[in-house]
Amino acid sequence: MQIIRKNFGLKVLSLVLAITGWAYFRFASNPVIAARFDQQLSVPIVAANLPVGYVAHFTDKEAVVTIASKRNQPPIKPDELKAVLDLSNKTAGVYNVPVQLVAPEIAVQSLSPASVSLTIEHIDARAFPLALHYAGQQQKQIVVASATLNPTGVTVHGPTSLLSQVAAVRVDVPIPTAPTAYDSMVRPVPVDSLGQEIVGLEVAPDLVRVQAQFVQGTGAK
Repeated sequence: MQIIRKNFGLKVLSLVLAITGWAYFRFASNPVIAARFDQQLSVPIVAANLPVGYVAHFTDKEAVVTIASKRNQPPIKPDELKAVLDLSNKTAGVYNVPVQLVAPEIAVQSLSPASVSLTIEHIDARAFPLALHYAGQQQKQIVVASATLNPTGVTVHGPTSLLSQVAAVRVDVPIPTAPTAYDSMVRPVPVDSLGQEIVGLEVAPDLVRVQAQFVQGTGAK
């Protein structure tokens, strides 16, 4: 009994260390039992192989990927993954396209969304005459003696759904507070029937020259 009690604390510590060391080498070297963890990444969703002359609209912009990885391996970097929508040979219409994950050899636990609903539209072009619009508070004593545009018309490019909303292409010229000669390059703006700018269209040329002469008026309505 005296032998057991002698250095009892050291003997217990030695036993614990021995068991811990055995367990580490036993389980760490076994690939089946080795600890694993899940890594979750957000990956941008991109459209690929869309035919020339078309544009795709979809609301899901990111895919969430869950990956099972071993703890002794470095984590996957977001730029190593790509979430791709293959739009080969697709024309105008509504589609549900599966999300394809382009990645190194990994174990994917989940991918959300698995597919994306999208609309493909044809990109068209239409010619419009330019309309002068005088912006700002109307000055009764200032009138427009003359005004010229160069060029007098533009071509608007964009999806057919947006082109159909264009009521006019407007050039805004500020009304001065005193007689002056106006000569400036101004951006033409496609607008709808309410005069609101339609975003998502391209106008060519993107700048036009506006020359206007503002003179003193009589102030009469």
